[in-house]
Amino acid sequence: MRHPATARVATRYLSAPALVQLVQTLGVEACLRGIADHIREDFCRWADFDKCARVANHSRDGVIELMPIADERLYSFKYVNGHPKNTREGLPTVMAFGVLADVATGAPLLLSELTLTTALRTAAMSALAAQALARPDSRVMALIGNGAQAEFQALAFQHLLGVRELRLFDVDPAATDKLVANLQGSGLTLTRCASTAEAVRGADIVTTVTADKTNATILTPEMIAPGMHINAVGGDCPGKTELHPDVLRGARVFVEYAPQTRIEGDIQQLPADFPVTELWEVLTGRAAGRHDAAEVTVFDSVGFALEDYAALRFVHAAAERLGLGETLDLIPDLDDPKNLFGLLRPRAAALRRAA
Repeated sequence: MRHPATARVATRYLSAPALVQLVQTLGVEACLRGIADHIREDFCRWADFDKCARVANHSRDGVIELMPIADERLYSFKYVNGHPKNTREGLPTVMAFGVLADVATGAPLLLSELTLTTALRTAAMSALAAQALARPDSRVMALIGNGAQAEFQALAFQHLLGVRELRLFDVDPAATDKLVANLQGSGLTLTRCASTAEAVRGADIVTTVTADKTNATILTPEMIAPGMHINAVGGDCPGKTELHPDVLRGARVFVEYAPQTRIEGDIQQLPADFPVTELWEVLTGRAAGRHDAAEVTVFDSVGFALEDYAALRFVHAAAERLGLGETLDLIPDLDDPKNLFGLLRPRAAALRRAA
């Protein structure tokens, strides 16, 4: 007999194909806007969250990370890796999945792919930061690194900021070929460049999204012009940077969560007391963003768990509204919540009879 207080835990599962269907149904632009809106909402509730830097396990070839966060209502985590050499084996550099759970009961509400979703939320976060930090008349962006994240960054800046022209460079010409092919018909003007310096010349915004796990110097001080906004995305773990330290010293630097960024971001190259502003302070009006049209601003983006929390909220609500995904029996369905062993009894009885 079923215990009267027992409730079945129904976990919605969004596979990679289901998430693709969700994005195709809503459209990429709507997903970017929706995730950006959710991120803004949650960053403006910064004090409501129990926050910590992600837990990272580093190896010679990459990193595997767990990114948890919670408020009084919902808990989320993301499992994500970063292995730049994976493409040589036919695997993505980044692979991820995540969980959204009910804090009151601990019941998992959603188990979702987060590889595609991470690309969407990273681009949405970049554009949200640029809305607060870049010059409002910014229309030309240099995109350094044309790999798996590049199209998402391009479309986010087009739709959320009004960028019209992309100046492209990647050390792998095939990556730029892929990007140009995927963005045909987008309305963006695409200009191939022979070097980072050429791509940056004349750009209002510079987005760096390179993958190599190394202390690289993608941008140097002589490349930087007054009024630029730099969206530094690729430097996201210890020993992995993209900006010359003097680029940072010559700019106002904004971060997601300073305790994490000081370990993983481009500012890992600088003293621990180097001044930075957390983006939530700008979004809530507690701190100024850009002071004037000549100021150089840097968003030292490493990716923070609150962005995934917001993205999971968005895809969960969208999946329920559209009826996408499936119900997963992740938690045992018990007649009596105190009798977990009872799940095994029919099998145990059958084994005794067989003996």
